[in-house]
Formats: sequence, C-alpha cells, structure tokens
Amino acid sequence: MNVLWIFAHPEPRSLNGSLMTDALRTLDGLGHSYEVSDLYAMKWKAVLDADDVGGPPDDGGRLFVGAAQERAYARGALSADIRGEIEKLERADMVVLHFPLWWFGPPAILKGWFDRVLVQGLGFGVKGPDGRTRRYGDGGLAGKRALVVTSVGARPSGFGPRGIHGPAEEVLFPLLHGTFWYTGMAPLAPFVAYGADRYDAADHARTSAALGERLRALPDEEPLAYHAESGGAYDEELVLRPDLAPGRTGLGVHRRP
Repeated sequence: MNVLWIFAHPEPRSLNGSLMTDALRTLDGLGHSYEVSDLYAMKWKAVLDADDVGGPPDDGGRLFVGAAQERAYARGALSADIRGEIEKLERADMVVLHFPLWWFGPPAILKGWFDRVLVQGLGFGVKGPDGRTRRYGDGGLAGKRALVVTSVGARPSGFGPRGIHGPAEEVLFPLLHGTFWYTGMAPLAPFVAYGADRYDAADHARTSAALGERLRALPDEEPLAYHAESGGAYDEELVLRPDLAPGRTGLGVHRRP
C-alpha cells in the first residue's frame, strides 16, 4: 500500500508532529511505502489564483476557475507545485490528512491544498461515458481510501452524541463526505486525539499505540457506509428517498445502516 500523508501543523515538535513520526515508523515496519507532504515545511501556497493555471486569460476576460483548472490540467500547464502534489495523489492508495482541529476545521494551509490540487477534471467535474458528472462515491479519485488524523483540546464527552461541540464525525462531515466521498475516495472513521492540550508522556504513548493499531488495520478496515449518488438512494433533486431513514433528518441520514 502506498500512503500519501498530508501534514498540516507549523510545529514539528508538537504532539501531531510526534504522532506522525511514530506513524511513519509503523508504516515502515508494516512494509508500506509512503510520501509526506508537510505543508508548512514546504511553505505551501494556500491561496488559489491565476498563477496556478498559467496566468489570467489572454483575452483579458474573467477567470472562471474550474474551467481554467481543467484546461491547465489537461495541457500539463498547472503550476509545478500543484503538478507535484497531483503526481503524489495519483500514486497513493491511501490518503491521510493529519492536522489539529482549528475552529472546527483544518488549518487554512490544508484548505488551500484542496482548493489548488483537487482541480476540476481530477477532483470534481469528472464526466462518465454517459455524460453524467461522477461524484459522491464515483468521483475521479474512486478506488482510493482516506483517513483523517486530528487532535482537539476538548475531552471526548464534548464530542459525544449530546456534547456541546457535536459528534466528531458530523463536525468532520465536510471532509469525510464533502471532500473524500465527493471525489470518490472511501472515507474511514476519523482518528481523533481528544484532550490534546493536557497530554503527558503516558497520554502520548497511549495515543501513538492506538494510531499504530489503526494503521495495521487499514488494508481491511471497512469505510464509512455513505450512500452513493448513483446508487438510487437519491431522487433527481438529490434528496434522499423517503423510504431511506424514514422520518429522520440531519447528516446521519446519508450513511447506510
């Protein structure tokens, strides 16, 4: 298995940095290959702009981002840093996003990786032979698996079913469903280090061991069972059929029983 580990933390000596070091050592021991995109160390440019696609339109017209990305991708004209990340992504069987949860989402530098790398024609806007747009389980990255590894300052109870922060899987729904599943990657249940602000050496050792166990199980782990858009679960307005999760609303209805 080839793993692309995308790391977004500005301090390599942080808890997250230590967990990544331990995790990569585990992957080595398991015989997996991996590539690391350490976004802060790379000084990754987080802001999408016209330079990504070879500059503004020659005719002085408006920049239509998706169409410009798709043209540049097809011609091999995306900026070199984006092309390099796409090549890593294409080689990967498993994608790991590793970051601290800031304001209920990933750091801006990682959001910028999505904006700039998951271009139209690769991450979205991919057409099937029938002209249908492939998404939600059948995107351009179908066949890959994906895992979120994150840390939060709060205790697990705060992310429980009635916790003030909301269930972790729902907090991360924009990544699990809106980024991974939308582009076709099969999302795994997230790995969350709770109470990270209060960690001591024993907590670190326990969490590192737990992450190692998750990595050992990755090849056989069942992904989250989201409904596929093309599987008949949704009507022509992309609304879940009334016979599925009857009487229920909310994000949880998009998971199969």
